[in-house]
Amino acid sequence: MSPVISAQRVATLTGDFPRSPAYLGLAESLRVLIGDGRIGIGVRLPSERELTGVLDVSRTTVTRAYEVLREAGYAEARRGSGTFTTVPGGHRRAHDRSLLPGTGGEDVIDLNCAAHSAPPGLVEAYQRATEELPAYLSGPGYFPLGVPALQARIAAAYDARGLPTVPEQVMVTAGALAAASIVAQASTSPGDRVVVESPTYPNATQAVRHAGARLVPAAVDPDGWDLDALAATLRQSSPRLAYLIPDFQNPTGHLMSEAQREELATALARTRTVVVADEAHQALALTPGLAAAMPRPLAAYADDAITIGSASKSFWGGLRLGWVRAPLADMDRLIHARIGLDLGAPVFEQLVLADLMDHADEVLPRHRERLVAGRDALVAAVREHLPEWRFRVPDGGLALWCELPEALGSATSAEAERRGVVVAPGPVFAVEGGLDRYVRIPWTATPETLTEAVRRLAAAWEHVSTTTRPASSRSRRAGAGRVMVA
Repeated sequence: MSPVISAQRVATLTGDFPRSPAYLGLAESLRVLIGDGRIGIGVRLPSERELTGVLDVSRTTVTRAYEVLREAGYAEARRGSGTFTTVPGGHRRAHDRSLLPGTGGEDVIDLNCAAHSAPPGLVEAYQRATEELPAYLSGPGYFPLGVPALQARIAAAYDARGLPTVPEQVMVTAGALAAASIVAQASTSPGDRVVVESPTYPNATQAVRHAGARLVPAAVDPDGWDLDALAATLRQSSPRLAYLIPDFQNPTGHLMSEAQREELATALARTRTVVVADEAHQALALTPGLAAAMPRPLAAYADDAITIGSASKSFWGGLRLGWVRAPLADMDRLIHARIGLDLGAPVFEQLVLADLMDHADEVLPRHRERLVAGRDALVAAVREHLPEWRFRVPDGGLALWCELPEALGSATSAEAERRGVVVAPGPVFAVEGGLDRYVRIPWTATPETLTEAVRRLAAAWEHVSTTTRPASSRSRRAGAGRVMVA
């Protein structure tokens, strides 16, 4: 049964909306409420008669306001049932397609997924791994914890970052998402609470949901983590786990400082909450000198922390490998959970990753150079073509998290797709709706492609912002200064 919002609640939320003309003011107010998540998607709106009485407007005003909402893609009429909220492009566009490839033609620029092409040096790693493979062919090929050679290299990498680790603390998985699923299965029971950031990486939170856990959102602001608020959420919710991304948070790009990690670890210890630190982007420091001066892992401050790593973002998405680093006491539980999903990651790819880690000092700098070029081109293009959009330039990671002047992220993304560029709107990354003021733009394509993508995105924004806003709103904004946050 679809949720219903009362006429009185709508009146409270819309407040003193502009009434010149009233139908446009009401439609605009409702659109913002839907876009911001204060009125959810799929909610049945009050009938025209109910809303007429509560708002003290004519029936025609409400009828025309609902028509404007439907034309803008924020409502749909269901015969015999009423008017229901939606977003441009439909519910699946806003919530289910964050990492699905685009389905357009050759001219489509797909920035839906923050994934890059293979870096220089990958072919050589595959060639050298081929020479190592015969030594493994006489065995069964099953390594539930991972090929020992790769376990040892991952453990050594943690040692070098200030987190003493033995190979037996490492489990190699078929990607970071598989790692998140294993941890969720091993560490939660149906109904357990798990604190997660919002916005956050949507596929990981889906893995937590599949384990039956209940998500408790903790907001990540445009300026970073509010640790006082996060500590309060931990105290109030008594969660089993907290899933956090301290290194170039996806999608905001924030990097948690050493002091913040220490403060967070104290809050986690007080509430006996185990933190799952997703380090998928940890190796992607792009500011000069930062790669050698990254904060120590969050697990260096929280002894019971579980850490997730990934080869897909550091090296290549086609190298479907990730890993879990956990306390020794947790490994048996993780193995039992893992065997219920699979019996190990492919041996050959593990040998490739082991080789890449041996040659990381050669491969990663060249990879980062490409990402810096993409980031700089994207930043320049957004500043030129979308000067009203606000963003900060992250020190690493893979994407810009752009704040729009109005809650039109879903509408802009839908219009952009019609113009041949696919990006993910903010609601994709929201835990409980909202965030429609945001759009994520990865810088993983070539500089030329990114520049063209932003041109198309700017055309989409121009179309949506001038046709969705009422005329009175457009006139108020005329002459407003450019807004830039870098």
